[in-house]
Amino acid sequence: MPALHLQSAVSEAVSSAPIDQIRAVVQSDMAAVDRLIEQRLHSDVALINQLGAYIVKSGGKRLRPLALLLSAGAFGYTGPHHITLAAVIEFIHTATLLHDDVVDASSMRRGESTANEVWGNQVSVLTGDFLYSRSFQMMVETENMQIMAIMADTTNTIAEGEVMQLLNSHSPDTSEAQYLDVIRCKTAKLFESASLLGPVIAGADEVQQQAMAQYGLHLGTAFQIVDDMLDFTGDTEALGKNVGDDLAEGKTTLPIIHALKHGTASQQAFLRQAIEHGSLEQIDEVTAAIESTGALAYTARRAEEEAMLAKATLADIPESEYKQALLELADFSIDRSF
Repeated sequence: MPALHLQSAVSEAVSSAPIDQIRAVVQSDMAAVDRLIEQRLHSDVALINQLGAYIVKSGGKRLRPLALLLSAGAFGYTGPHHITLAAVIEFIHTATLLHDDVVDASSMRRGESTANEVWGNQVSVLTGDFLYSRSFQMMVETENMQIMAIMADTTNTIAEGEVMQLLNSHSPDTSEAQYLDVIRCKTAKLFESASLLGPVIAGADEVQQQAMAQYGLHLGTAFQIVDDMLDFTGDTEALGKNVGDDLAEGKTTLPIIHALKHGTASQQAFLRQAIEHGSLEQIDEVTAAIESTGALAYTARRAEEEAMLAKATLADIPESEYKQALLELADFSIDRSF
């Protein structure tokens, strides 16, 4: 995994397809999703149009809509609902980002100033609410109660994850199990639902639906673990956000948890202080402790395990270019620098 400088951390190097190559499998569908997003962002309130467009068009990897489109394709879906639901997934994701940036007092995302930095917290929160409600308007159009139930559960779980993360904030005693609970609720749940909706709208059986749900859960978990590792190993330009942001916000992520468990007494002391105070004053010492305790290697292995589990769930899915792209997407989730 050269982008993370962690070749020695894993037993076998991952060779993933570039993300553009994966997207090419559903290129026309992705273009249709982008058009629908632009169309459904419209509001009679000009400021909502302005801020919504700023956020949704500011970049992003569109991995969650991509997972949905690929999963629908893997089960031969030919109707229109995958486009609508992919846009719904992106709206919900964008709403969570707007709310997250307010809670975390973030000033930079995707290489640009955050919406709350430009327009203020009140506008950001309310526009996030608009995107949530617009997404449910669009879900109703599918006239499918299973979809409504899945997404109602999803948004509730994400909210729970946000609260769980807030409760763990500035707590150096956060366990690995607690950390995993947070990221599975806060991040992986939307990946899970995106992957599940494909076989649902295609009319696949329960076993296939659950296989794809598990795929998304493991994919999202791997993705977030790598994101948390990149907070210490990435660079600001590539990440589109400030390196060390998680530490500054007092988030106890997996590299820190491992270093706290295996570090020396002095390392544990300043790591605890850094988390409790959200301080970047000792970022070099923190990074050195993470490296010397093998925390990066451990974190990389945990991410790889999740990606391997994601790929294993696809074993009984029919062979197709869509399935191959889903396998490559799992590899990309851990073999990236942004």
